[in-house]
Amino acid sequence: MPQFDTVIKDGTIVDGTLVPPFRGDIGIKDGKIAKIGKINTNEGAKVLDASGMIVAPGAVDLHAHYDAPLHWDPYCTIGSWHGVTSVTNGNCGFGFAPVHHKDADRSMYSMERNEAIPFDAMKATMPFSWETFPEWMDHIDSLPKGINMIQLVPVTPLVSYVMGGWDQAKSRQPNETEMQEIIRILDESMAVGANGWAAQRLTGYGASVQRDYDGTLMVSDMMSDEFYMQLAKAMGKYDRGTIQYAQNSGAIDEGVEGNRRDMSFGGQLAELAKNPLIFNAVLVTDEKPEVFRTMLSVVDEYNKKGVPLVAHGLTKRLDFRFSFSDEWNLFDNVDAWREATLGTEEERKIKLANPDLRQSMKAEYDRTKQPKALGDIATFICRKVESDEMSKKYRDRMVGDIAREENKHVVDTLLDISAADNWKTEWLTPMRNQNPEYCKELLSHRTVAGFSDGGAHTKFQTLGAYVTDLLTWMVRDTETITLEQAHHHLSYLPAWTAGFRDRGCLREGMAADILVYDLEKLAVKPTEILHDVPPNNWRRVQGADGYRWIMVNGDVTFEDGQSTGALPGKLVRCNQF
Repeated sequence: MPQFDTVIKDGTIVDGTLVPPFRGDIGIKDGKIAKIGKINTNEGAKVLDASGMIVAPGAVDLHAHYDAPLHWDPYCTIGSWHGVTSVTNGNCGFGFAPVHHKDADRSMYSMERNEAIPFDAMKATMPFSWETFPEWMDHIDSLPKGINMIQLVPVTPLVSYVMGGWDQAKSRQPNETEMQEIIRILDESMAVGANGWAAQRLTGYGASVQRDYDGTLMVSDMMSDEFYMQLAKAMGKYDRGTIQYAQNSGAIDEGVEGNRRDMSFGGQLAELAKNPLIFNAVLVTDEKPEVFRTMLSVVDEYNKKGVPLVAHGLTKRLDFRFSFSDEWNLFDNVDAWREATLGTEEERKIKLANPDLRQSMKAEYDRTKQPKALGDIATFICRKVESDEMSKKYRDRMVGDIAREENKHVVDTLLDISAADNWKTEWLTPMRNQNPEYCKELLSHRTVAGFSDGGAHTKFQTLGAYVTDLLTWMVRDTETITLEQAHHHLSYLPAWTAGFRDRGCLREGMAADILVYDLEKLAVKPTEILHDVPPNNWRRVQGADGYRWIMVNGDVTFEDGQSTGALPGKLVRCNQF
């Protein structure tokens, strides 16, 4: 009788721990790695020939929003197509538990704008048969899954639940009794396997592009320093757990000192929690490299003191595609734009043509170049136009060039073209993060690679392809980092940070979450549209080539890019290690 369920034979093993790659075999038994070494083919019930291929640990994605999409997409694509085998959910402090039954719709509305998850899809698939966080954990446990998950306790629903609703939670800070109840629920959640808490705190003028359905700040944005310090202290009694924290409290033109202050506060929280804190996000920008260097210098300062502060680096080459016919929220940091893009499609069309709002938009642009979270509007490209006549005139041209030719303001140019095209024009933002040397510098610190935002903003971005992008761009094409460095930042370091103690590297006794791929054939496929979001919605995706097998807990979930139908993923309850 074969000793192993599966043998991966004769691959080049990159185990995630930074040891050099080596040739060898892997024997898998009962979902775990039972042996790494030399194994005869007759010792495996199934043998996967990995000759000439890389064998590496599955990627661990620490910034996902699959809490809702899991209900209609058990593989949590597009991440799983690109080698993600484990994720954390509850990020940014957004989620669906705990929740009073009367607030079920309100909790879904809170995700509709800030993470661009369609309300109709949530309404059609989420039963809201839970109230408490332990009940939510049982619900997630019961759902079929193609990947593994850790759940963080999201601050916004937690505080709203204790304070009697979203409006009450936005009106004031929790009192002492409420704070004790918040911590009690956190403890209750940790007792059933949650592994920490998560929060977004974007408060400064020009900071928040992730707002509530009505354009107001999220509950987590409005909590005080003292609130977060108390919540961090509550983690100090655990020998496990992590905090996911995003902060931008500075003014638009404050410069690097605001970034230093925000990252330093993350370090203070990590010091109080005595557990890892992952700070979202550190972006590489060619224009101001001093920003990411300042943030990473703070990470280094705290690490030297033994404080586990970890940066989450946005490593994928990034652009966004959008039209004003969709509910576009990433200009929400500017009051006039936020007002103009709130409401139904018909309401938005009227407001975007309002001359007073237009004037406010132009005045803000002239003063600050805002909104510029995605780059200067003048550099946006007219990628797709419904009208054939307009397409000949504007397609693939930059807003600034058109504005100069037509003697218009760039804001008028952007909106006039959109209006003439019934707001269907698709705009493409500039590609960011294209300097491999800067990306190498980003990864030379305690930095987790990735930041997929998986399940969120799916009409606008495809960040879930970050694993393939890093391996092709940074390892194969530019040879800027090594394979062992890439998989360390994709798997081992994020697993350690998140609390996945049983996975993240290829060692005997660890879970068999494994990628087998041909580095030379690895590729991110072109962008396409899939109409697979219920009840009748769509998303933008990018597939992958070059992955021979992707395994989760010892079962093959994808073979040559095709789903096998296996759903071996599980909810990882971190109290059971």
